Amino acid sequence: MELSDDLILLGKVSGTHGIRGELRIYCYSGDYGTLMGLRTLQLRGATGDVLNAEMDSARLHGGKAIVKLKRFDSINDVSHLVGRELVIHRDQLPETDEGEYYWHDLIGLTVVTDDGLELGTLSEIFDTGSNDVYVVRNGKREYLIPALVDVVREIDLTSRIMKVTPLEGLLDL
Repeated sequence: MELSDDLILLGKVSGTHGIRGELRIYCYSGDYGTLMGLRTLQLRGATGDVLNAEMDSARLHGGKAIVKLKRFDSINDVSHLVGRELVIHRDQLPETDEGEYYWHDLIGLTVVTDDGLELGTLSEIFDTGSNDVYVVRNGKREYLIPALVDVVREIDLTSRIMKVTPLEGLLDL
């Protein structure tokens, strides 16, 4: 199901935790700070319906967030929420610093080299621990572009273009 431009996909309810109505939530970006600062969760179902639920408490455990919702007191109360997606309004996100971008703003950018060669569309991002890697696809070709200052030269969200200086051998694969 397509999201409106105002809604951002933050994560997913990956399971229940214990018997007292707690949920395990996985954040796609790996950054749980935004989730921990929310008071109300918006959980979108497969049909697009959105359940607004007030958060009672949240903590980190085993690389995921454990969330307790108000008025959901048993595993039976929350089991039907497993699989729902956590969405937030764009204005709930903290402002980024200069040169920082949210992943959802980068997905779909056209990636070109300094020489004007179009490599394709940024279709996926993953974190390697030391830096992010941008997956750029063009038909059957796929390029893995490290998100390094020496490689990514310019990001223009208005024109939806990312300019890169490929590392030696990157385009030879």
